[in-house]
Amino acid sequence: MAQWTSAVGAAQLARLLGSQQDRPAGPGTRRPPAYRALADGIRLLVLEGRVPVAARLPAERELALALSVSRTTVAAAYEALRGEGFLESRRGAGSWTAVPAGNPVPARGLEPLPPEALGSMIDLGCAALPAPEPWLTRAVQGALEELPPYAHTHGDYPAGLPALRAMIADRYTQRGIATMPEQIMVTTGAMGAIDAICHLFGGRGERIAVESPSYANILQLMREAGARLVPVAMAEGLTGWDLDRWRQVLREAAPRIAYVVADFHNPTGALADEDQRRRLVDAARSAGTVLVADETMSELWLDEDVEMPRPVCGFDPAGSTVITVGSASKAFWAGMRIGWVRAAPDVIRSLVAARAYADLGTPVLEQLAVNWLFGTGGWEEAVELRRTQARHNRDELVSAVRRELPGWEFEVPRGGLTLWVRTGGLSGSRLAEAGERVGVRVPSGPRFGVDGAFEGYVRLPFTVGGAVAEEAAVRLAAAARIVETGGTTGGEAPRTFVA
Repeated sequence: MAQWTSAVGAAQLARLLGSQQDRPAGPGTRRPPAYRALADGIRLLVLEGRVPVAARLPAERELALALSVSRTTVAAAYEALRGEGFLESRRGAGSWTAVPAGNPVPARGLEPLPPEALGSMIDLGCAALPAPEPWLTRAVQGALEELPPYAHTHGDYPAGLPALRAMIADRYTQRGIATMPEQIMVTTGAMGAIDAICHLFGGRGERIAVESPSYANILQLMREAGARLVPVAMAEGLTGWDLDRWRQVLREAAPRIAYVVADFHNPTGALADEDQRRRLVDAARSAGTVLVADETMSELWLDEDVEMPRPVCGFDPAGSTVITVGSASKAFWAGMRIGWVRAAPDVIRSLVAARAYADLGTPVLEQLAVNWLFGTGGWEEAVELRRTQARHNRDELVSAVRRELPGWEFEVPRGGLTLWVRTGGLSGSRLAEAGERVGVRVPSGPRFGVDGAFEGYVRLPFTVGGAVAEEAAVRLAAAARIVETGGTTGGEAPRTFVA
């Protein structure tokens, strides 16, 4: 049985290799042999995630023709990649990309930092901001006023409080997507929503197509559910999705589910346009794939002139292809663990029925708090406060990183909460390790890929600004020097920093 889950054509691989910009050779520097340059190019594409792990590469003869090189050059490059652990082959099955053993995905970086470490460690691991007060306090107070009637019931509402389901449905209708309360289920955060969807549609061994890179915690959730992840590389920069790749993967791998973040993608910040959304929904419908659209970042546009496209579900009028997931955790506060699913009524009924064996329901008081925010206009004011804070943090972090680490490359997203940074050839995993030693916590790129891709990246969230952003960049630069030199911190403990 073949070990690959997708394929890269010869012409496509040639285009990707051609897009790589060679750095000018310094004085006295010898150019590597052709086979070595080709092997290094393919290895870089794998590490950057532009060619997924477990992707079948073209046959030697096909790639040689596409690149106008000899077959011997391609054969030698493939052999070098096999020797380095970046390629696996079997007679009759071809060759497919891999990541060498001994390059584990880092186990730390996204879970919340313990409170006792906040004095000495700057946390860039968790993309979450403090609560937008006074709106959290007002929402809880409003919820307490509404609580007494519910206290006389059993308190279990597997589909969610009827009032909140109706409110969420009305909000979709106001966005131009006619929605009934029967199409809404309230969940314990977006993670709870996606976990329920994966268990309903993606049983153990099922294929799930995911963007590459994608949100690390969702990838881990899917792995633990026993899914076989099929990565689909993002388009260049912040331009969203490569629809040719998506169409190919959906057609050839036939995944049961595809998970996408179209609105200020986590971690890249990309915003998919309406044409990409329409074409992806059409491709999913043709392949019989359930498309899960994560909208948790959809209200976090940071630049005033951003024009938001229609929601992904707006291109699925029959409601048979797209399942939408939303949440209060990113736009409002991570401690408000309220999420929701919008889907066809029969899908909602199946999700609700399955919930009896999971968590039974979502906390009533938090549902009432979100319902209060939606019903009073407090949500809009709180989210506007959140946008202002994230915009300032983004601009200050970008300025600090550009000054302290001029060799690092990134595009500034126009929304969301994260900056996806290419680290000038340094190992993201080693940077994360060195960062902990100098007092800055940062998740490495491989956390956001499948099987160790994106080694040359880190994710920086817009969670700090001002003097803290300045100090974070200084500490990142110190971590980079450690990685570059293979040195140590000299035994100096990270200094205490109070925001």
